[in-house]
Amino acid sequence: MNTDSHSSIDIRRILELKNIAVVGMSNTTGKPANFVPKYLIQHGYNVIPVNPTTLEVLGRKSYPKVSDVSEQIDIVDVFRRSEDIPPVVDDVIKKKGIKVFWMQSGIYNEEAERKAKENGMDVVYNRCMKVEHGLLFD
Repeated sequence: MNTDSHSSIDIRRILELKNIAVVGMSNTTGKPANFVPKYLIQHGYNVIPVNPTTLEVLGRKSYPKVSDVSEQIDIVDVFRRSEDIPPVVDDVIKKKGIKVFWMQSGIYNEEAERKAKENGMDVVYNRCMKVEHGLLFD
C-alpha cells in the first residue's frame, strides 16, 4: 500500500493543528488506537475520543460519532479497517470545519479519500501520527 504524496513540510503543517478526533480510540493498553492518542495527548494535542462502545477513553468523554462532537475539530484520525471507512467519512462530512481526514498506517479507502477531498479536506493515509510527529518534532 502506498502513502499519500504529502511532503515533510505538509505533514509538519498538518501536525501544527491541535484538535484531533480519534475514531476507534481504544481503552486497551498496547493497541495503537490507545498508545497513539496517548502520545498525542502527552505532546499537547486536544484528543477527542470517538467510539460508540465506550463512554470514556483515557479519562476523556467519548462520542459515538464525529458529528456528535460539539467542540472544534481540525483533524479526524481514523483507526478502522479500510473497508469500514466510507460511513466514517460520510459522518465526518456532516461536521463543518474539519481540515484533515487522516487514515492511520495500513488504512486506505479510495472512495473516502475522494469524498473528503470533494468536501474540502486534506487527506493523509497509510501514515501514523505518532511516527510522523516523532520524525518531525522530537
